[in-house]
Amino acid sequence: MTGIGVEAGAQAARSRALAVLRVRGRALGVAVLPAGAAVILLTGASTGHFVGPGWDTARWVVGVLAVLVLLAAAAIAVVVARARPATTPTVPIPEGSAPDLYRMVRDLADRLDVPAPSAIALTPDCDSWLEDRTHAAHGPPPRPAPDEIAGPGRRRTPVAPVLVIGSPFLWWMRVGELRAVLAPVIAGTGPSAHPDIAAARRFVRGLDAAVAVASTPGRCPLTRGLCAALGWTARLLLRGCREHATQMERGVAAAAAERAQAVDYGLRIVAQEQVGLAYAGWDRLLTRVALPAWRMGRWPSRLDAGVVAALTELSRRDRLAEGFASRLGERPACDLLEEPGAVDEATSLLAAHLFHGGPAESRSGWAPVDWQAYPEEVVDRTWRADAARLHRVLDALGVRPSLDPGVPDPGGPTLARVLDHLAEPAATPDHTGHAGDTGPQDPDTPTAAPLNPPADPGPAAPPATAPLATSEPDARSAYDDEEDADRATERSAALAAGLSAELAREEAAVPDGGAARPGPETTLWTACDCVLPPFPLQPQRTARELLTDHVKAMVCCAAVDTAGALPGLDWLDGPSLLLGGERAADLTPRVLSLIEEGDPGPLRDWLAASGIRPEKPVRLV
Repeated sequence: MTGIGVEAGAQAARSRALAVLRVRGRALGVAVLPAGAAVILLTGASTGHFVGPGWDTARWVVGVLAVLVLLAAAAIAVVVARARPATTPTVPIPEGSAPDLYRMVRDLADRLDVPAPSAIALTPDCDSWLEDRTHAAHGPPPRPAPDEIAGPGRRRTPVAPVLVIGSPFLWWMRVGELRAVLAPVIAGTGPSAHPDIAAARRFVRGLDAAVAVASTPGRCPLTRGLCAALGWTARLLLRGCREHATQMERGVAAAAAERAQAVDYGLRIVAQEQVGLAYAGWDRLLTRVALPAWRMGRWPSRLDAGVVAALTELSRRDRLAEGFASRLGERPACDLLEEPGAVDEATSLLAAHLFHGGPAESRSGWAPVDWQAYPEEVVDRTWRADAARLHRVLDALGVRPSLDPGVPDPGGPTLARVLDHLAEPAATPDHTGHAGDTGPQDPDTPTAAPLNPPADPGPAAPPATAPLATSEPDARSAYDDEEDADRATERSAALAAGLSAELAREEAAVPDGGAARPGPETTLWTACDCVLPPFPLQPQRTARELLTDHVKAMVCCAAVDTAGALPGLDWLDGPSLLLGGERAADLTPRVLSLIEEGDPGPLRDWLAASGIRPEKPVRLV
């Protein structure tokens, strides 16, 4: 350990902390300046120096101004001191549920010669940090040990911050790797214990909390005016100390990193590689696997165990990651927990709450699902729900079950209906199997009925469902960018617009005693204790992506019902279709050819080669 580097970083952090405190001192000086002027004027009057009507008026004006400024300063100081600082939602880990983990952290702190963290918590993210939770709004701090209480007349040792660990680290990393990764984080408790740095951090967090208080909506006009003044003052002070606070944190991080150099330095290099790998696997698992389940009202209860399976699958596919599989024989860091399954379930529920906005606890319409039941409970239900929505939109558009009016009703929704509707007329085969003739017809040959005839040419009651798409410009405007609109046919644009409108109606429906039937992606949490996701994983799907997903879902339903295919789970790509035990990975390009070019040929060839019969009806529920 290079003591010079540690001391240099700590000294830089302390100097920046003093700069932050000077900003606080200047603000206090400005607040007491009118009071000082009032004291001078009153003293001058008592000594006979400042006498006369003009000085009397000045004394009254300055005195009233001083009182107002002091009251305002006192109010701002109370808000800054008492406002609840923002904290990261975490899963607390009591010492009784992870004694080995606490023992490892304390041993590491002793080796680094820094105070041990006061508690440990887990977060569903690939990061670790220290978080100060000593504010009174966060509850009483942990009771100090007997040796932490100073003698009479001396200050008590500050309570150490809480160590927040990313839950994927515990499941993917080995014990030695976790120790190496946490070393520089725990080393940060040393600079954090310095009084100047702690005071500067409290001041900055108080200002940030005051800005949040001032931005709270729904206040009366008078309160809004006071909050506007409070917010302006807090933002002004934050701007004044922002650079100093940033440099202070950099100094603390530099001192902590330098102090941790002596702890498992060689293993830290390998552990940092595992950090990047865990982040990639976690992101893929959330966006490809967990998100479809969340949309169905189910939350996977073993996300951390799933990231291990995802990264193991990655190591099997990628030759560059072959060495990572050999690590699985070592002791995983999750063995430091007494009940890793319960902790995994708690962090999985928190991940669903943070990244999707789901309820904070299980309830009707929001239930856990394990990985064994995922294909049936999530994949198959998602496909059939999307296929049902697709056919509802086709019904609203007036699309017939078959192009040939002479063909009997198949008795249920078919994939052929979707293919025939999205195919361009020039590429649509007729009922004899040949492409439609675009040349002049014989006058004696009867003209075929239009593709989408009106349901009733006469007067009729208004439809129960509003039209989903009325014209090509309106339909094509559903695409979020011009590139998607240019690559869409008129029919696919109209169908995409209808799907977007249908999905928007489902999400806006409130399940009130069965008055509205919510779809599988309906926002089920309107009356629950949850809000919009603070950290959404992905932007809202475009109309083209919605149409692609729904057509693929219809193909998968037809494959399951007519060709004996099975829904499956791919740890890296999410829901997948298993044909003959093999994953069908070449479906998307053929669906895009149908949507963007109106050419059903590639998809029909793929269906024929896979033994899928598009003319057969499928089950949607």
